Amino acid sequence: MSITWTTRLETEDDRRAIREINLAAFPTALEADLVDALREDPDAWLPFGSWIAEGPDGAPTGYALLTRCHVDDVPALALGPCAVPPEHQGTGAGSAAIRAALDAARSAGENLVLVLGHASYYPRFGFVPASKHGIRAPFEVPDENMMALSLAPSRPMPSGTIRYAKAFGV
Repeated sequence: MSITWTTRLETEDDRRAIREINLAAFPTALEADLVDALREDPDAWLPFGSWIAEGPDGAPTGYALLTRCHVDDVPALALGPCAVPPEHQGTGAGSAAIRAALDAARSAGENLVLVLGHASYYPRFGFVPASKHGIRAPFEVPDENMMALSLAPSRPMPSGTIRYAKAFGV
């Protein structure tokens, strides 16, 4: 039996649930703390960037975050953290939240999304190694894990080094 996920932007009332999702999904509080720090950064936080997937019971289950980053000086988006508690992984909650976030970015006129993640997971959304576009992380990372997605293929892709929001600490 498949679950139908409903997606929506986070509200003020979702902050605790988002933190709990990230705490459950990751071994440390690093990602949960990162979301909180990004939320407080007006240069990084975007009104269309924080998405929740809810099941039929209305409980927030999947989470995806887009924040502002740059490739050299060209604006882009960073995807992550993306999180689903272990007991709900593999149900489509994470994919639903990610697809909603990417759709919102397209609607907002954004051009490029970058993600550092599992090479076997993110290509399903259209991500390819960022190096194919001449984009590199500001730290050492396996090529297959640093990925890029063009949201507007008719627009030129920037090349250069990713500059993340200060909260990422890189």
